[in-house]
Amino acid sequence: MATPSEKLAESLRALKKLQGDSGITAIRAKDITRTHRERLTENGFIREVIKGWYIVCRPGTGPGDPASWYTNYWNFCSEYLRSRFSNNWCLSPEESISIHAGNMSIPKQLLVRSPEAQNNLLKLLYGTSMLEVRLSIPEKNEIDTFKGINIYSLPNALISCSESYYQQFPGDIRTSLFLIKDSSEILRPLLEGGHSAIAGRLAGAFRNIGKPAIADNIIASMKAAGYDVREKDPFEKSVPLLIYEKERSPVVIRINVLWRQMRDTVIKNFPGKPDISKSIDEYLEEVEEVYKTDAYNSLSIEGYKVSQELIEKVRTGNWKPDESDADKEHKDALAARGYWQAFQSVKESIRKILNGQNAGEVVKKDHADWYRELFAPGVTAGILKPSDLAGYRNGSVFISESMHIPADPGSVRDAMPAFFDLLAKETESSGRAVLGHWIFVFLHPYPDGNGRIARFLMNAMLASGGYSWIVIPVEKRELYMESLEKASVNQNIEPFASFLASLLKK
Repeated sequence: MATPSEKLAESLRALKKLQGDSGITAIRAKDITRTHRERLTENGFIREVIKGWYIVCRPGTGPGDPASWYTNYWNFCSEYLRSRFSNNWCLSPEESISIHAGNMSIPKQLLVRSPEAQNNLLKLLYGTSMLEVRLSIPEKNEIDTFKGINIYSLPNALISCSESYYQQFPGDIRTSLFLIKDSSEILRPLLEGGHSAIAGRLAGAFRNIGKPAIADNIIASMKAAGYDVREKDPFEKSVPLLIYEKERSPVVIRINVLWRQMRDTVIKNFPGKPDISKSIDEYLEEVEEVYKTDAYNSLSIEGYKVSQELIEKVRTGNWKPDESDADKEHKDALAARGYWQAFQSVKESIRKILNGQNAGEVVKKDHADWYRELFAPGVTAGILKPSDLAGYRNGSVFISESMHIPADPGSVRDAMPAFFDLLAKETESSGRAVLGHWIFVFLHPYPDGNGRIARFLMNAMLASGGYSWIVIPVEKRELYMESLEKASVNQNIEPFASFLASLLKK
């Protein structure tokens, strides 16, 4: 008689066969036997989303952990919608714009159009839902497919989206407008549809982002065709943008747009530079004094169980992996040692900044050193491979409990030079600190350690303005993560800026 382990292995083989080489993660109940389903569900390998549909999960994540759902969300939607409507469906124009802009955050409600829909609201996991509405969709040549998701082509999405979306997600709209390089891309559907009011809105939007030539061509062409066009700016305010015309990477455009869009809010919610004069050595002595508290809280935020005693052991050089098997195998000790080494490297970067070097340029050059120091003890202990210190990630990452999905590896390599350019050109140290921290975790360039490096970066930028080192208490982790989430998903930086400002020494 087969043992429970052998039975589970048999069910896992059935799941693997079903997934095939594509590794699909959305599973229909009818495609796998009831016995296998029950066994895999009981052991945490699959989870029911709606009746008849499951997702593949990572074992060990309980029902209260949304990570598996957020990781599989878009794949599930694609598989489910194709089973329902074949290829006769499309996301809403608004959601299409966000995807064109590189925003793959999980929406609370996904609006799907199909001529075959039954106007159903489908409740999914963790408060998300899908609304299927019976509406016409664009012609086949006006639909794009991105990672299995059918979306409006960009020109048609911009023409079809609601005016309210300009206020709700101005960053996504501005990014998408920048992807239109010539008025001919948008004029054909405008003229064919006779969209005079929309033409006026788009002309105002293009003028708002600094593309007057496209705006003028839209107005002139529509009027030449006999339409009465009245230009109207749909944005609530103008934002000075500095983006190269040749740039076509959505993520690069997007971080530029969001930075310019958010910086005034950050500056308004952050106290002015402190009127305190300290020598460089005095400032660095204060940084050293805060090390133990900072290390404890920063590592604890990441889930490490680190005591003050362990931190002191590491600081004084009594952590000896070459002599002690316990030290070698203790992941918390490895993390603490890496944090201490990285902290020393950050202090040297701060010294350069206090000596007058451009803060953004210093961090651009030095942040790779911080990363290597953070994980070098793992290599020394044989837990990590030397290649793990190579640099930016080569695969996709997902942030625990977050509906924000960071950019793919190729986009990260495009975005990081642009990010450091923004950091170097920013004139306000509060902008460098708050936006620098947020966009670093927004991009999540490394396979691990992004939160710790973002906090190092923030404090290096604070030093450039004379502010004291900020320690984010582990007791405020939930508020910290919520404020980051609001910036990443809702494009609202104010809670994060206010949260950091509240931690400054008075």
